[in-house]
Order: sequence, then structure tokens, then C-alpha cells
Amino acid sequence: MPEPSSKTKLRLLPPILTAHLFPKLDGKLIELLRSLAPGDWEKQTVSPKWRVKEVAAHLLDTALRGVSVGRDRYVAESPASPSTADLAAFINRLNCEGVTVYRRLSPVVLIGLLEAATKSLAEYHASRDPYAIASYGVSRAGEQKSPNWFDTAREFTERWHHQQQIRLAVSRSGIMTCELYHPVLDCFLQALPFTYRNVPAKPGTLVEISVVGECGGIWHLYRSEDSWQLIGEPFSRAVCEVTIPQEIAWRICTKGIDTESARAQVRVTGDTTLGLHVLAMVSIVA
Repeated sequence: MPEPSSKTKLRLLPPILTAHLFPKLDGKLIELLRSLAPGDWEKQTVSPKWRVKEVAAHLLDTALRGVSVGRDRYVAESPASPSTADLAAFINRLNCEGVTVYRRLSPVVLIGLLEAATKSLAEYHASRDPYAIASYGVSRAGEQKSPNWFDTAREFTERWHHQQQIRLAVSRSGIMTCELYHPVLDCFLQALPFTYRNVPAKPGTLVEISVVGECGGIWHLYRSEDSWQLIGEPFSRAVCEVTIPQEIAWRICTKGIDTESARAQVRVTGDTTLGLHVLAMVSIVA
């Protein structure tokens, strides 16, 4: 393939539209929670501090906060500063406080509130202009300003991966489908340029990341003159190719698997050091 010139216009990836998927994902969550036996609520998830009950409580808390902040424009408090560290500390504190409160509820009450809250949240996201600028940027992608479609996709990934944590804990499949999981992967991998921001490479360097499985795909990370960016089609041969099984891709992006275990299942050909930096990707605020 020919090398792009400095005047070449790169074809970036299209928007990831997910608002229409919330009702289906939420419906599967309610169905799952209603099927759980009492002991299932106490099972440990891949999130070290949270059992199934805590994850469900977190999903309720974030749905209620999402409606309050997004639909009602009600902001009770804000982080000390817009820095990544302060934002992470602020969100982690809110998450901890929310879980502490809502895990006290019975499963029946928790499910009932979740059903109402997720319906309101889905309606809010469906009402947004996907191309207008969101009130908050998607920090995990290094953005201070983001379009609504990206903020909505970010929220969709949050709700998908927490539900998947529950499903993994209780050994229930159901949402690792092309319709629901592929857009999650697509959104998660938007964090790649930010992950590689301090990794040096010659302009024109290309890294190919493949998530293998029926829900996966291929993403191309390209080094331009001054930054890394995801592009829609490669201009040159990749200096390294990274292959990740779809079963662990979401766990890599959400700190749900240790680096050593992930490394044992990820295959890299070519520049190993450059390729393995993928494992440093964190696609959530943590």
C-alpha cells in the first residue's frame, strides 16, 4: 500500500449510534435479575469489591444520576477540577456512596426501581441530538468536548459491561451478540489513541488490532505527524498485529482481568512492545 502524503485526508471512523439499543439491553437486565436465586446475589464478580448485588445497585444509582444530570440538568456537586485524577476520584466516590445506599434494598425493590430508572434513561438518550455537543467530554478518549452520540455510546458500554459482570458471575450468557457487543467494542477502542498518546513512533506507523469472534472486528491505529488516531482504512502494512479473543476484550478495557492473564491469551506479531501497549487501555473512568 502507498504511504500517505502530508496532504492525505484520513478517513476516520463513523459515529457509533446506540440510543436505540438501550431498551433491549435493559430488558435483558431485568429478565436476568428476576431469574436469580437468593444465593446468586451474593456471588463475587470480576470487580474485586462488588458482588452481584453491588453491581445491580450501581446500575440503579448511575441510571438515576444519568436522568437527573442529563434530562433534568440537576448537578448537585462537581469534581474539584477537570483533571483526570480529580474526575476519577469524584466519580469513584459517587459510585461508592450510591452502592452503599442501594445495596440495602431487597432484590424485589431494587429490580422495580431499576425497571423505572432504566426506562427513563433510555428515553432521555433517545431524545438527544446525536451530533450536538454533550455537556461533558468522554475523558477516557482524552476528549474535553464530545458529541452526544459518543456520550450515549459511553453510557451504553457502562451498562453493557456491568450487566456482563453479573452474567459472568452467575454463568448466564445473553448479551455477547453482534447487535449489543460490537458497538461496545467499537466504543471501547476509541480509547486507543489516548492510550498510545505518549508512545513514540514514526509518522505512518500502523497498528492493527483484531478482536476475534462473531462480534469482533478490525481496528487500525495510525500515527500521523503529531498524534495517534483511529482510521477507517490502512495506508500501509501494519508494523504489528494484535489479536484479542472477544471473550476477554471487554475485560481488558474495564480492568476486569490482570495483565498477565490477558497477555497469555493475546497474540502479537511484529513489534511486540508496540502491540502489547494495547493492554494498558482503560476504557472506563477508574
